[in-house]
Amino acid sequence: MKSEITGITRANEGIQGISWNILGQTYVPKSHAENSFSWHATLPPGTFVPPHIHPDQDEYLYMLEGKLDFVLGNTEAQASAGDLIRLGMGVPHGIFNKSEQTAKVLFWVSPSRKLFDLFWGLHNMKEQKPEDVVAMAAEFNIHFLPPPPGG
Repeated sequence: MKSEITGITRANEGIQGISWNILGQTYVPKSHAENSFSWHATLPPGTFVPPHIHPDQDEYLYMLEGKLDFVLGNTEAQASAGDLIRLGMGVPHGIFNKSEQTAKVLFWVSPSRKLFDLFWGLHNMKEQKPEDVVAMAAEFNIHFLPPPPGG
């Protein structure tokens, strides 16, 4: 069992100096243990995380700056600074920055499963082609949904 290490992860730093580029966004891991994994994300305008499902993880987002649009199951919603978004296991969700402003968000999942390893794999792809991202994510039990008809 990997336990949390007591300490401070400084602002603008990731654990062990790690910073990932995932789908045009910057992810900086803040903590990683068996029960929880957290990261700071910077989502520039126009970036998004396509609708997907975590079948065995709860996911949370705390909005620090900016505004994001969400697909939450069969509904759409918006969140801005100070809002907490709760995404239960198995609930399809997508995240979109449709604004003109960069969004900054603290994400975390529980339990960690293999999401940390997935982010390393995606970051290390020479080119993050959608079909390759979808295939790799499925290997780590994160399942992207097909685009809607005509989408």
